[in-house]
Amino acid sequence: MAFARLNSVVLHYEVSGAKELPPLVFSNSLGTDFRIWDAVAERLSNRYRIVRYDKRGHGLSEAPPPPYALTDHVADLTALIDHLDIEKTAVVGLSVGGLIAQGAAALHPERIAALVLSNTAHKIGTEASWNERIAAVKTGGVGAVADIVMQRWFTPAYRRPDNADFVGYLAMFTRTPVDGYVGTCASVRDCDLTESTRALKVPTLCIAGDQDGTTPPEIVRSMAELIRNSEFRIIPDAGHIPCVEQPEAVAGLIAMFLGNIRYG
Repeated sequence: MAFARLNSVVLHYEVSGAKELPPLVFSNSLGTDFRIWDAVAERLSNRYRIVRYDKRGHGLSEAPPPPYALTDHVADLTALIDHLDIEKTAVVGLSVGGLIAQGAAALHPERIAALVLSNTAHKIGTEASWNERIAAVKTGGVGAVADIVMQRWFTPAYRRPDNADFVGYLAMFTRTPVDGYVGTCASVRDCDLTESTRALKVPTLCIAGDQDGTTPPEIVRSMAELIRNSEFRIIPDAGHIPCVEQPEAVAGLIAMFLGNIRYG
């Protein structure tokens, strides 16, 4: 395990692959840690130097008191790539990780070679919906919203009690620190990247799960339409976390897209 104190917060991260390979950073979703990328990273590890990390408030990273701003998460990502002496990288971001990726490309376009924005948008949810979720979690813990979140995350075919993997990901979600979850909810609630995302010029692939209950395909498509020359793809038989349900499809799309990207 590797840890670094960045922006006064200890972040947990992992690096795999040869240093001479082009870097590829993964940013995970709300209520998960970087293990959601295991199967995708394994399929890409011979082509890229893979960097995965737990954003503040998640996994083994520290959970400072809430609220957080999206700029806090972006600063953490930037500090991590500085810590690893990475000059320029492609970033794959899922859900809030996709917001972080968009924010990084807007603030530091010279550092971002390409974006893969999975199951995300330029704005996710409403102030009222996020405040309702924050209140529920403050009162009853992360488990209080687990049922509805799992319905949005996974397809019915995957979301079965006899599926050991589903039970494991449910445990990952419910063990997220309340401060980390609530703080990151606030960062999403307060974030509208419409204009900065409209101004992006970095090559971008936008991915949607056909059964995503959080950012349905039409929402992801609306983001893609903001970004000049972006690509949009829908993954069948996937909810909000296609890197878990359909890792081969996700890895294939990433490899095909990044195969045409020059980091220089």
